[in-house]
Amino acid sequence: MPDYKYNAIDRNGAQTSGKIDAASEEQARQKLMARGLMVTTLAGDGGAAKPLVGGAPAKKPGFSFGAKVTQDDVTVMTRQLATLITAGLPLLRALELIHKQERNPVFKGILANIAESVSQGNNLSEALQAHPKVFDRLFVNMIRAGEAGGVLDKVLDRLAKFREKASRIQKKVKSAMVYPAVVVSVAVVIVFILMVKVVPSFQNLLSGQKTQMPALTAFVVGISDALVTYWYVTPVALVGIVVGFKAWLASPKGKEIFDRIIFKLPKVGGFVQIVSVSRFARTFGTLMASGVPILQAINITRDTLDNVVIAKSLERVHDRVRDGEPLSVPLEQTGVFPQMVTSMIQVGEETGQLPEMLNRVADIYDEEVDNAVGALTSIIEPVLIVGLAVVVGTIVLAMFLPLIALITKMSGG
Repeated sequence: MPDYKYNAIDRNGAQTSGKIDAASEEQARQKLMARGLMVTTLAGDGGAAKPLVGGAPAKKPGFSFGAKVTQDDVTVMTRQLATLITAGLPLLRALELIHKQERNPVFKGILANIAESVSQGNNLSEALQAHPKVFDRLFVNMIRAGEAGGVLDKVLDRLAKFREKASRIQKKVKSAMVYPAVVVSVAVVIVFILMVKVVPSFQNLLSGQKTQMPALTAFVVGISDALVTYWYVTPVALVGIVVGFKAWLASPKGKEIFDRIIFKLPKVGGFVQIVSVSRFARTFGTLMASGVPILQAINITRDTLDNVVIAKSLERVHDRVRDGEPLSVPLEQTGVFPQMVTSMIQVGEETGQLPEMLNRVADIYDEEVDNAVGALTSIIEPVLIVGLAVVVGTIVLAMFLPLIALITKMSGG
């Protein structure tokens, strides 16, 4: 197996070089990337080092079925770009290097366009702005602020850390929802099998007996008959409900009503508040630390929040800050943000360390998210089990009521 000489940059931005055994250049690159190294030159032992950067970027690839740019793709790219810029590589060279090593064909094409735009004299923020579905307002405005202040390397590092922490929180929240989703899915399948298989069998068993069905039994049997006779309606109805709910949730009014209901639910509302406050503090603090003006930072933060209740409260905060009030006063009066948050923001304003205080709040609430995820999961589990037991128990009871009545009649006779 031949040796390959390489020059690379590690996760800390330090230059490193050496040799690696690999069957091909591609395998050598993959091994080095697995070690967390960004390869800048690579050549077979005894050959001239082949630069992996420079030159014109590749043309945008064609359509690739099923491929899309994920948030993880953007986060990894941000970390790589921050590392390369901090290590002293020119922006264009760094972009070309990242483009060279990108595997996602769609994202590879976008990176090629960005590198081409920068090579033509455009700012990085202008190049990113041409791809709003991949790089949101938060991303573009932070890059623009970094360019204006001459601290692009620091802003990229701050943005990479922000995205990494946000990604961890998002994955924790999603993982908390997996168990309830599995339980509900299993419950639906069990109930469906009971209604279309077990209930009709009991009905046939009792049909020869001259006994009147109890009301509960008649109700369950009626639902079972409908499911068996009109089985094709069930999937259509389920799809219709899901599509209708999503359409309602996509409308501004529907989203607002849903968020207000969720916000008032016991435990769930508190969980949503913790996650939203954590995201607010982290986003707003990162923007402020990057040099984005406070009013613009409020608007961008508002657009990144999923909960309409908190987003609308930030609209009122924006207007009052624009009129000259300190940030902590309207935040406290919204009634949405906890007292501790507004108090820490007030201290940050008075000491001139608002960005640092906001990021401290975000760190505190990130830990709260961990605790809240565990607490919410521990509550959801027994609720779902009890709910499933009630539904299945009701069906079973409905089937046995006629048998009990029949046995009682025979015993009395």
